[in-house]
Amino acid sequence: MDQHIDIWQEVKGQLEMQLEDSTFEEIFASVDSVYKVKNNYVYLMVDNEFIKKRIELVYLQKMNRLLENYVDERYEYRLITKNQAEKEMSNDKSFGVNVPDHQRCEEAHLNANLNPSYTFGNFVVGHSNRLAYTSAIKIADQPGIVANPLYIFGDVGLGKTHLMQCIGNYILEGEINTRVLYVKADQFVEDYVRYASKKKYNEFNNIYRAVDVLLVDDIQFLAKKEKSQEEFFKLFEQLHNQQKQIVITSDRKASDLSDIMNRLTSRFSWGVTVDINRPDLDHRIKILQKKLLAETSETDMIPDKVIEYIASVFDNNVRELEGALKRVLFYCTAFDYDFTVKNAEIALENLVRPRRGEHDFLRNKIRNLLSVVSDYYNITTSDLISKKRARQYVYPRQIAMHLIKDLYDLPYKRIGTYFNNRDHSTVMHSIKKINNELQLDHNVKNDVEKLKHKCGENS
Repeated sequence: MDQHIDIWQEVKGQLEMQLEDSTFEEIFASVDSVYKVKNNYVYLMVDNEFIKKRIELVYLQKMNRLLENYVDERYEYRLITKNQAEKEMSNDKSFGVNVPDHQRCEEAHLNANLNPSYTFGNFVVGHSNRLAYTSAIKIADQPGIVANPLYIFGDVGLGKTHLMQCIGNYILEGEINTRVLYVKADQFVEDYVRYASKKKYNEFNNIYRAVDVLLVDDIQFLAKKEKSQEEFFKLFEQLHNQQKQIVITSDRKASDLSDIMNRLTSRFSWGVTVDINRPDLDHRIKILQKKLLAETSETDMIPDKVIEYIASVFDNNVRELEGALKRVLFYCTAFDYDFTVKNAEIALENLVRPRRGEHDFLRNKIRNLLSVVSDYYNITTSDLISKKRARQYVYPRQIAMHLIKDLYDLPYKRIGTYFNNRDHSTVMHSIKKINNELQLDHNVKNDVEKLKHKCGENS
């Protein structure tokens, strides 16, 4: 705490030099107290709501940039009024008199897992995620009222976790006493198993049922965990009945979750379901520009052509994209090279070559698969991938989609590109249909096994 008081005086001194005297006196002169440091947030106490809003709207981003010069870890400033602080201290005092030590430990779970850098301000919006972003903002503004639960699905690395944590951070900014819990589904399972093995069910419930906002990441990891699913079902029912906000992410739609009980997945659809898709080229460029702004104050150091090159090559997900930018930044600055497309190609050579090789290899594999399926059912490949609806084409097409998913685990949307850009929902329906028939029809199972063998894949 003392360290952050000293740092704030340094930052405050920088602000005094940069701002007009009258502005500094009006806004910052009385801001001397660090109320608390929690979850990498440094809470500064201000006199009233007017000053709080004024700083948040105009100066907070500048303050956080200055703070970065004095700390090794990622910290951010947040503001709390004297009235809010007094209310919190009063609540803590009255609540804490008879609180057992184990419950204090459980309280530490709450709010502890949020990444303070995940905010709406640095979430880059594009066509692929606009609906999800808009829904998240509305829910953060009115938790438990607008839509409950919010269910966000999409492939890995597209920003689901970022957007989910934006909601939690936004809610905490508005009311720091809100109990927000972010947890991955596999951590929920681990917690339940640990507490259940010791028969400490009440302690488990004290962690999960005392929350105001529950953020559960990667819900698909509840699959086959029947007892944990039962416990999550009870938790969901209680929180939903109390109008506590629930946000869930997954790599697929709720209806496509396998090995999770139907009464649970049906509840995931009670509120609003939104998806996040792969960003298009323009969106990827915006993401890189935003990331560059976070990495360096010299935003014009990398020419547009280099940004466009990176965005054109790394199109799978945001994590790869941002990692490629960091690699180019490090390579050129470490060796004092100019930021050119040529140097970017050299920096990324070891990443790009296997990507291209894998892409060509996979494309050839799928072409072979489509040819094998066409021959097996005595139709042409053009008919197989066409939009013809006759049974003689539809069934082989569904089999081909199932095989691509089973053998190469491609995203539904990408599979659709091999079949005249069919919608991902059509692909999911086809694959689900064949999965069901495999359980019921021995002939379908034989067809699939023979086709795998003909494709050169082990059954």
